[in-house]
Amino acid sequence: MKAATLKPTPAEPLAQPSFREAFPVWLRIGLTSFGGPAGQIALMHRILVEEKRWISEPHFLHALNYCMLLPGPEAQQLATYVGWRLHGLRGGLVAGTLFVLPGFCVILGLSILYALYRNTGWLGAMFFGLKAAVLAVVIEALIRVARRALKTRAHLVVAGAAFLALFAFSLPFPLVIAAAALAGWLIPAFRPAADDDEDADDAPARSGGWVRMLATLAAGLGLWALPVLGLAMIFGVQSVFVPIAAFFSKMAVVTFGGAYAVLAYVAQQAVETYGWLRPGEMMDGLALAETTPGPLILVLVYVGFLAAFRDPGPLSPLVSGVIGASLTTWVTFVPCFLWIFLGAPHVERLRRNRALSGALSAVTAAVVGVILNLAIWFGLHVLFREVGKLRLGPLELAWPNLASLDLAAAGLAALAMLALFRFRLGMVPTLALCGGLGYGLRLAFP
Repeated sequence: MKAATLKPTPAEPLAQPSFREAFPVWLRIGLTSFGGPAGQIALMHRILVEEKRWISEPHFLHALNYCMLLPGPEAQQLATYVGWRLHGLRGGLVAGTLFVLPGFCVILGLSILYALYRNTGWLGAMFFGLKAAVLAVVIEALIRVARRALKTRAHLVVAGAAFLALFAFSLPFPLVIAAAALAGWLIPAFRPAADDDEDADDAPARSGGWVRMLATLAAGLGLWALPVLGLAMIFGVQSVFVPIAAFFSKMAVVTFGGAYAVLAYVAQQAVETYGWLRPGEMMDGLALAETTPGPLILVLVYVGFLAAFRDPGPLSPLVSGVIGASLTTWVTFVPCFLWIFLGAPHVERLRRNRALSGALSAVTAAVVGVILNLAIWFGLHVLFREVGKLRLGPLELAWPNLASLDLAAAGLAALAMLALFRFRLGMVPTLALCGGLGYGLRLAFP
């Protein structure tokens, strides 16, 4: 979610790296960007602001504030912005791509192994423990976001309304986000106080005005649609690639609040509407994504791979899966570049728009309710072997069979929460610990 606390750095002349000097640094960031967005942003701050002095502290934070207004992973968009600032279009493309590419390659490889070997005993045993750890990670994210986002009673109301809309009324996630944004835009209570920031971004804009903005928008939308149209022409509109592209394109423009905000909705649609995943497999994908570099939203690569793997049409399952994963990545991240290239020359004006900041504030509060819904959804499916439906008049709520409680899973989840909250063990060590313990428990007590 939002950045960790960043240590101020002294004002010093900024370095001006060549493109050749910047390339390996962006690759280094992409290969070591573990720890979620807070860790990723802190890593970039240490390297780009403190070590390399390629961007000043105020400009880095101003750009971060702008990226927080956008749908999509703010850490990847921040890297794209700094790359653009240093070397224009090619700098932004390289920085943003290298931030995603290592994680994409890793999770694609893990998805292939999962699809081929998930029914083997050893892999199922390991994922038993990982799911319990993922539940603790989601609860930790819920607490972190709530502390930052729920500042007033108005924010609490929005968070509660978002939770009820999803959990009790099963309203579509995009509708919930749109309603929160509209409330934040219209209601003054969500708007921040006026801010006279002395550290305004005085960098020269690269914008060429409205003509250039329209050209950028047309080029971005064309690139966004190009592979979708190509695959539809080759394999037909009935192929699995068309719904993959349509669904994840929609997700790309509503992923405010990061991956946790959309996972329950993606899981529901992928299982119940499209039949791409089996129940419980989204938690397996999240466990894979938590252990890879890059933005957590790369979990969608796993979903796109399995969707195409299981409906290959005339292709082999592996080839179809790779195409599905690549298509998912394309339609998810092309908009991230587009928002930066459209708005980067106007960062300060957009950042100071109080109505826009109010909309973001309300959306962030709604994300707390969304993540609470995700935590309950994960908890029910991790801790209980059977989850059904409870009808209360017009409402239909997920409800577990209490007799199906999995004591081993509950114990591992409790251990994971102790590791994260009490001993501050860290996400990756906690996942490794629970994965190993789950493997041992499943082998000892099949």
